[in-house]
Amino acid sequence: MIAVVGSLNLDLVAPVPHHPVPGETVLGGDIGQHPGGKGANQAVAAARLGGDVAFVGRVGDDDAGEFLVGAARERGVDTTCITRTPGVPTGRALIAVAPTGENSIIVSPGANSRLGAADCEAAGDRLRAARVTLLQQEVPDEANHAAARLSGGLVVYNPAPAVPGAVPPAHVDLLVPNRTELAALTGTREPETLDEVAEAARLLKGAGAVVVTLGADGVLLLEGGARLHVPAHRVRPADTTGAGDTFCGALAVALAEGEPLERAVRWASAAAALSTTRAGAQSSAPDRDEVEALLAGSGVG
Repeated sequence: MIAVVGSLNLDLVAPVPHHPVPGETVLGGDIGQHPGGKGANQAVAAARLGGDVAFVGRVGDDDAGEFLVGAARERGVDTTCITRTPGVPTGRALIAVAPTGENSIIVSPGANSRLGAADCEAAGDRLRAARVTLLQQEVPDEANHAAARLSGGLVVYNPAPAVPGAVPPAHVDLLVPNRTELAALTGTREPETLDEVAEAARLLKGAGAVVVTLGADGVLLLEGGARLHVPAHRVRPADTTGAGDTFCGALAVALAEGEPLERAVRWASAAAALSTTRAGAQSSAPDRDEVEALLAGSGVG
């Protein structure tokens, strides 16, 4: 089983001709409404890929919360440990998507900010039974630290969104940042080259391994003294929203199934690439057959 502790947001998505600069108003297209939140995105991606997934989180006692819980349940996620929070709105994300597929996002956490150690204690049976526990930074550190402590399996921590000064849990087996998040964790400038990424990643202490997602530049895996670069699959992106979350969900599935880390990273990279070819976050997550087909076509076993 995979336990995901994290956020649920209602995504409000608008296409824009370009991302606005400070002081600029941009006329966008028709707004779309989709289930999102980094935690929920990762849980749904894992479930679509065949994972047995339990979710720990909070929504408001409102229509948006009901919609998000229902969407996760319909996609195969165990929502028993999602708590409704009276008097607090469900989290929202405001997303602008440019023609290139690149996005900019504003998150209003709402009920996600109320998730705490008590929620993880209440879900202790799920966390102790999980082969992989997947965490992100859209919920308070208190919840992540408790979940990591209670986890009976591997702890995978995606420090997203980047929060300068955030402290990863003590019990992390695999850290999965992107360039921006890596810079926030290390207090360095954002690395550009693979050598700079590797140098920054080696400043991190505590995690057994680090996997840095690099968008079109692929993925860099550092484990012990070894370094492996996995190039990105060549696809035509339509919307990069949720690609990192799909990567994390797929990585959790492969690790829960006992795959070695290198194979898990390659598999997750293929899943993330496929997700960029479709719009939305949860709706863009591929199924298992699609991932295997892409890997077979690229000659990767």
